[in-house]
Amino acid sequence: MTNFSLSFYKGKTVLITGHTGFKGSWLSRILILAGAKVVGYSLEPPTKPALFDLLGLKDQMISIIGDIRDYPHFKAVVDEYKPEIILHLAAQPLVRLSYQEPLYTYETNVIGTANVMEAVRTSNFVKSVVNVTTDKVYLNNDIPGHAFTEDEPLDGYDPYSNSKSCSELVTHSYKKSFFDPIKLPVSTCRAGNVIGGGDFALDRIIPDAVRAIEAGKPLFVRNPNSTRPYEHVLEPLLVYLTIAQAQYEDFSHAGYYNVGPDDCDCVTTGDLIQKFDAIYGPEATWEVGDPNGPHEANFLKLDAGKIKRVFGWKPRTHIDEALKLVADWTKVYLSGDRKALLEETDKEIREFFQN
Repeated sequence: MTNFSLSFYKGKTVLITGHTGFKGSWLSRILILAGAKVVGYSLEPPTKPALFDLLGLKDQMISIIGDIRDYPHFKAVVDEYKPEIILHLAAQPLVRLSYQEPLYTYETNVIGTANVMEAVRTSNFVKSVVNVTTDKVYLNNDIPGHAFTEDEPLDGYDPYSNSKSCSELVTHSYKKSFFDPIKLPVSTCRAGNVIGGGDFALDRIIPDAVRAIEAGKPLFVRNPNSTRPYEHVLEPLLVYLTIAQAQYEDFSHAGYYNVGPDDCDCVTTGDLIQKFDAIYGPEATWEVGDPNGPHEANFLKLDAGKIKRVFGWKPRTHIDEALKLVADWTKVYLSGDRKALLEETDKEIREFFQN
């Protein structure tokens, strides 16, 4: 990829919001291995078990437990550690939970983003900001085969998707109203569905599949015919880091970017489960569950042409390889060997970034 190097991060102070989550934990470990001074601000890990705990990340970085809705606390952390780069991942990330707790979802995803931007606005040391959103920010009319581009309308349907659309708009407003792009470049990045070892969240298809297989129970699949852009978790993390570095070095790279897999990796949920069964074993039984559940899009795909043109990016893993990485990581986890788990995590990171 164009000029990207993990060595860029060596010695730099990087603040990650949402560092105790699934993506945040992988990102924290990447930056720790790169030699960055990593500061995290987040709630306690959202699941038990949690990747953050399994990797022992609390002892490897500056980990601040706090609520992104608490502006005075977050601002105090920013002012104390003076990060050069902020990667904003803190969110309520689950569609189904957003139907159950819409106000909390909006507070976290919208006000939380405004708090990050305000803390940056009133600081003079931040040099690069990336706000991580989602492929679900777009107005989706379920047109088969349509891939969303960055210039299409933002209007997510459910409270999660809509709140992330609002997060985008908050970022756009702060950029236009307050931030000199030469002094402070800010980008947003819209990623597709990610899979990877260490995701223990409920209502995510691969974690649910692993739990079902290990328990010997059927997996309830809400929408087996829904098409989604699945990618390994390291794919978007590489892109976030690439954007943060690129705009730090040249403000003209700041913008709004999709990151999603190639067409061959946009598969139905049913196909994904069948592929995972074949790789992981033993075969899971699954049933269509909750046919009267809340609305979810039937078709969702991103056009990642912009990021390919600007940075020369292309996916390093495809769906079968990504699922094998999940299976390998999960089997090490189930062995109960924590040292081996950290080694497996680091191996996957090093091999991915060496490609």
